Amino acid sequence: MANFEQAYQITLGHEGGYVFDPDDAGGETYKGVARRYHPGWAGWASIDKIKKQATNRRQLNKKLGEDEDLQKQIRDFYKQHYWDRFQGDAVDSQDLAEEMFDTGVNMGVHRSVRFLQEGLNLLNRNQKSFKDILEDGKSGPGTLAALNKYLAKDSAEHLLKIMNILQGMHYIEYMRKSPTQEKYARGWLKRVCIERGRGGVG
Repeated sequence: MANFEQAYQITLGHEGGYVFDPDDAGGETYKGVARRYHPGWAGWASIDKIKKQATNRRQLNKKLGEDEDLQKQIRDFYKQHYWDRFQGDAVDSQDLAEEMFDTGVNMGVHRSVRFLQEGLNLLNRNQKSFKDILEDGKSGPGTLAALNKYLAKDSAEHLLKIMNILQGMHYIEYMRKSPTQEKYARGWLKRVCIERGRGGVG
């Protein structure tokens, strides 16, 4: 079964530290947690307190990183709001779980699961391997059963490629609709990893 800690460390490498970019839809963020979307997260109280003590962003990130309670809150937040929502512990492929987790953090668990479902439906050999599943973005028993049937006969590689293609197309469409987002293109493309753990576009 997939390991959360391994997936978490990879995703943290993409998220960075404290950022407040007016062009970012999430606004003020810390390690990928956006205040606009999660204003009630308990970690903001610690961040606000530390912000008053720091004179620049580098010092701020250093102090935030040294706060053990805050780092535990970040870890617990990711586990509850992302990993557990797609039942990461039940995914029988570390590569797929890492892909779903990182994509979920970046663009929402619903979309991440939907990419998986679309891939499964495209790779079920015209329903000879298993029946098409509902592409509803919800990781339920039907989705996990289809994934297990797929993995019993096929490598995760093909499914990962389709999920990465869908992810990349989402970024392209998003940038076309909102040109101000083009400045994030290179960071986003680092997350489109055809081969997990190698950090590049396949």
